[in-house]
Amino acid sequence: MNRMRRYSRRDFLAALGSLGAMGTVQLGFGRAYAATSPSAARQQITGFEVIPVRVPMHERIREVFAEVYRKQGIDRDYYDSTLVKLYTDEGLVGLGDALLDVEDSLGSVPRAEAICRKLVGRSPWEFLLDESLGGILMAVYDLIGQAAGLPVSRLFAAEPKKKIAQTWWCQCYPPELMASEAKLGYDRGYRIHKVKARPFEDPVEQAEAITSAIPTDVRIWADTNGTWETLEYSLKMGRRLARFPQYFAIETPCDPRSPESFRRLKGRFPLDLAEHIPSDPMPFIRENLVQALVVGGPIGKTLTQRALMAEVTGIPLWIQHGIFTGVAQVFQAHQAAAFPGIQYAVSITHVIQDDLTVQPFNMKEGLYRIPTEPGLGVTLDENAVDKFRRG
Repeated sequence: MNRMRRYSRRDFLAALGSLGAMGTVQLGFGRAYAATSPSAARQQITGFEVIPVRVPMHERIREVFAEVYRKQGIDRDYYDSTLVKLYTDEGLVGLGDALLDVEDSLGSVPRAEAICRKLVGRSPWEFLLDESLGGILMAVYDLIGQAAGLPVSRLFAAEPKKKIAQTWWCQCYPPELMASEAKLGYDRGYRIHKVKARPFEDPVEQAEAITSAIPTDVRIWADTNGTWETLEYSLKMGRRLARFPQYFAIETPCDPRSPESFRRLKGRFPLDLAEHIPSDPMPFIRENLVQALVVGGPIGKTLTQRALMAEVTGIPLWIQHGIFTGVAQVFQAHQAAAFPGIQYAVSITHVIQDDLTVQPFNMKEGLYRIPTEPGLGVTLDENAVDKFRRG
């Protein structure tokens, strides 16, 4: 991949200006508005439904996953989500998942209900890129896409990618379970695999098990969340994992979001480096300290700005919102399709018993085909929603 060198803040802002930056996205919404019938363009949100759900982890990994979480100070063997339906006077229904992260206060039921109440009587067009809505913004885009007769990806881009590279995800399990999960991911069509590395398991033993269970065309990156702690240990483990050809990157080896630790690794680390995007990414970009930036959290204006930044600088984004339902997973796929700066999107729904949607998230040779129906192109499985409804 070609990357710009010695990128200054002034250069970055100038390049964004030449690209069109947020104006490009606004033009996309303008095209969508022009394609919308007058009555649908005037539609208003008339009501909402907030549906809290709790889906247990899948039986094949539930016991071990819960134990791994306990080792990390987390007591949970399930994932909560807060599904939202927005209704309009045109008879449209938009779907969203308010809970973007397990600690996302916007996704709590009282907060989600409060946000939805503010939307009633107003047009969904008023809330373009408004990330104060949290995951409810998905439902807004679903409504706009349905009204315009366009898939959500085309709200952001005239010619989005038809397919995206989706990544399988694995918690830090014992080697034998890591291997079986890797094979499962491969059998389901995934060719990129993100694995968690933690001090309570040997990453090399995990790598030996994983790579012996899957073909050589799978690419793997390991996320340590800073648990390797020291520069010396990070270099040692990086060199050992680099012996496995399928391993190509390490995410956050030590000292999270610290440019200094990445400066000390630069030119010495044998694999690509990735880091969660900090509040000021410019040192990482200007000094070419990473080969990718990882993004979670906001899905509105901030994600759009970061995706445009990635497109300009040539340092790609790997996105991984808290996609605990198929609704959120498909929305994330639409955003990955719309922005060239997004390289990978991460799947997590396979660790729970049901993604709560009718349409399967089918992968083929490492790629997911983006829905072309108006809106998100996803339907709730109402029987599954009722089964896992909480509260």
